[in-house]
Amino acid sequence: MTRLAFAVFGALVLSTPAWAQAPADAAVEKALLAAPENMKKDATVVVFKPDFSYDTVKKGTNTMVCFDRSGLPGQQPFSVECTSLVNLPRVAQNLKFEAEPDRTKRQAALDAAEKDGSRIKPEYGSVWIRMQGKDKDTARTHMTVAMPGATTQSTGLPDNPKQGGIWIMNATDLHADEAAAPDRQRARPGLFGHAGHARATRGAKPTNVRRDDHR
Repeated sequence: MTRLAFAVFGALVLSTPAWAQAPADAAVEKALLAAPENMKKDATVVVFKPDFSYDTVKKGTNTMVCFDRSGLPGQQPFSVECTSLVNLPRVAQNLKFEAEPDRTKRQAALDAAEKDGSRIKPEYGSVWIRMQGKDKDTARTHMTVAMPGATTQSTGLPDNPKQGGIWIMNATDLHADEAAAPDRQRARPGLFGHAGHARATRGAKPTNVRRDDHR
């Protein structure tokens, strides 16, 4: 009887991690929704904490990291994002700035960080892919390529969408929001500011390029 009881107990112990694994797997799967198919399998997945530090829940082998922003302060109900692992410190800083609900204070904090040099710069040429909306079914996907300091002169790209292709948004106005984005959705004030980015919006009009400081 003792041997049988031990065997049953052992089976329960061994099976428990499998039950606990299900929510973790679902969280990883959700975060990876923003990843390109060819990078999804080997991407890293992290989970951010209230203090904007993070835990790694899936260690990847490529340079991409994905995370779920849904429900965090200042974020939409459904929001997942992927970028370069190098950008994680900037991601944490972005989340901290975005958690400030007051527009004026948020912009002041961004301006102060730029002025004192504490604003973390994105990796040049890195891609930021965000899928967000009210829910998964209505979420839109935005892709931005970080090009800090990009100008029409340095890239040869136009500063408006009149040609119907890629363009640099806010190439001269460092504090403008993204009112001219292809999907016509206004950016939440204070999330954007100083570094050049090339941007595309899946499911919207032709690819755009943006100069901003959010990503």
